[in-house]
Amino acid sequence: MTSRLDSDTAGGLLSPFVEKFRLPRENALANRPIITLTTDFGLNDHFVGTVKGVILNIVPDAEIVDICNAVQAFDVLDGALTIVQAYSYFPAGTTHLVVVDPGVGTVRRPIVATTERYRFVAPDNGVLSLIYNREERFRVHHATADYYCLQPVSHTFHARDIFAPVAAYIAKGVAAEKFGEEILDFVRIDLPQPKQVNEHTLRGTVLKVDRFGNLITNISPQDAPLLFQQSPPPFKIVLGGREITAMKAAYGDGMPGEVFGILGSGGYLEIAANQGSAVQVLGVGRGTDVDLVLASAAAPADG
Repeated sequence: MTSRLDSDTAGGLLSPFVEKFRLPRENALANRPIITLTTDFGLNDHFVGTVKGVILNIVPDAEIVDICNAVQAFDVLDGALTIVQAYSYFPAGTTHLVVVDPGVGTVRRPIVATTERYRFVAPDNGVLSLIYNREERFRVHHATADYYCLQPVSHTFHARDIFAPVAAYIAKGVAAEKFGEEILDFVRIDLPQPKQVNEHTLRGTVLKVDRFGNLITNISPQDAPLLFQQSPPPFKIVLGGREITAMKAAYGDGMPGEVFGILGSGGYLEIAANQGSAVQVLGVGRGTDVDLVLASAAAPADG
């Protein structure tokens, strides 16, 4: 029986040999093409698995990463918010496949968008709008080359027959211009912007409700810098008939069940409840007006 000393000694003697053969494999893994998925397909059907199968048939060594397959069904804005919060945290060269496609089978165009660091494959319905807003330089091509698509192309599953193979070939190194002509009239949708109601009141809206019931608004530090400073002036956040007068730096800073404002990781004001669901406590949801009242208008009346 080998003693622990013998085992450790053997390990020490073998380590150069092991490292010699381990490093090339690790380097190969590090250089695997990465393709991400952002879709509204959910997890109850075959759609996500089928898309991955198509990709792997073309690029067997692809690393496929699910950003989110639970985007609200048919909700292009929710898809746009999801991908813009995640895409830049991936290594340069990543291909992002984004399919929220209520117009599948219609005249809307499949597109390939390229920035200095990333490639995107999506329907031309505005789902990449927030990427366009954030990136200084990008190009968009209309993907028309049938050669790169599965045949025949279904009218109801372009993610399988068009988007997945195009993303795979992009990840494999095919240049964007090979898929079709560059276009300048790609679709853009506007993120709702906060509006100044009066001298003291800024009106925003709830853009999204996350998994924890946090209400993510469209109010950023650029819109209301005083709210996000260490010691804000008197304020109230009004929504759903409720007034919130506390800002916290972290979710755990609030009392259990307390509802408060917080600067979320996406860079927007969130309404949250510590260890609870703000959406359930307040009984509101996406599209709800959020009034931020600052300074004297937020102070309680005399008497």
